[in-house]
Amino acid sequence: MARQLQAPPKFHSSEWHVANKMQCASTESQKSSSERLVAESQRLVDEIEKTTQKTQSSVNKKIEQRLEEIKFWKQELDNKLEQLVNETEVLLTFKIRLEKALESCKEPLVISEKCFLNRQRRAGTDLVHDEVERELVKEAEVLQGVIALLERTLEQTNEQIRLNRSTKYNLEMDVKDKFTALMIDNYCASLTNNTPDVRYTDKAVEIEGNFVSPEDWLYFSNINVEKADKQRNNSVALRVLIDSILSQAVNDMCKQYEMVNIAFRNRVKEVRDAKHKLETLLAVVMKEAASQEMNIVALKKAIADKEGPVKVAQTRLEARNHRPGVELCYDTVQYRLTSEVQEITNNIQRLKDTLALAETELKGLRRRQLSLEEEIQIKADTLYIDEVLCKPMRESICINNF
Repeated sequence: MARQLQAPPKFHSSEWHVANKMQCASTESQKSSSERLVAESQRLVDEIEKTTQKTQSSVNKKIEQRLEEIKFWKQELDNKLEQLVNETEVLLTFKIRLEKALESCKEPLVISEKCFLNRQRRAGTDLVHDEVERELVKEAEVLQGVIALLERTLEQTNEQIRLNRSTKYNLEMDVKDKFTALMIDNYCASLTNNTPDVRYTDKAVEIEGNFVSPEDWLYFSNINVEKADKQRNNSVALRVLIDSILSQAVNDMCKQYEMVNIAFRNRVKEVRDAKHKLETLLAVVMKEAASQEMNIVALKKAIADKEGPVKVAQTRLEARNHRPGVELCYDTVQYRLTSEVQEITNNIQRLKDTLALAETELKGLRRRQLSLEEEIQIKADTLYIDEVLCKPMRESICINNF
């Protein structure tokens, strides 16, 4: 109990003064430290504010630069896209020209082949490998060559159109991505510290694996531009080639078409002249046959006319052979009658021999007439084939500039 009621220890006055001085000194020190911290904090706040503003200003400037860069490349891609689209449209018109040219080559080829087949129906010696046939074969070869060349060129054109469209798709995707990036960066450029929808975003500063470097970004768009230029230049070169091919095809077809027509005209003239000569010869042969027929009639009449004299002479000889005795004398009358019979008989034989020759000659003339008539008919058939069957078909051929 006595311990519990013991008073706490008391300090001396000196201790009290020391304690007060220490409190004052400690407080002053704390106050000074706080003031320094406040000043340092203010300086730090000002420094960070300036740094933040500077950094944000730098970022804003970078965004503006990036926007300009994206705009530049988007415009470049838009230009290349427009050029490629226009070029593809023009190339499509060339494709149509090729298709029409290819279609227009088929009918001349069919006509050329029909003319060739029709002329195989010529008969006799007129079935000859003449200049017309050679030119028709050459015309078919020219047309087949043109068709094959046009088909290859059309395939090449289709492939170029496919490449143009593939490149166009890549450009459109790139332009679309550039537009999206432009919208996003425009949105970023519009953001300020007071914009309502700014917010904290977790993991915003993390760089994911699908980021590309600025060099790769530039390379990607540059490759698309270069591909667009390449395909457009290829397309332009192909159009020049198509123009040249179509022009040359028309020239070759027209030239060969005219060569065939010239050969037809010359051949028709040649056959017609030959037919005219044969008809002239036929008229001569028919005239000669008629003359020979008259000659045969005259020879037969002459032979018939000699029957009376020979009968008279033989009757006289027969009668004088019945003279009696010495009256059966081989006198001048007997001699002359015998001589007359022999002479008339020989003359009749000569007439018969001449008649046989005349009849043989008439048969030869008739055979020659038949041969000439047959040859004339062959020539007429040839002219019919060339002038009636082939000529109208060839006149229907129309070769225009493709």
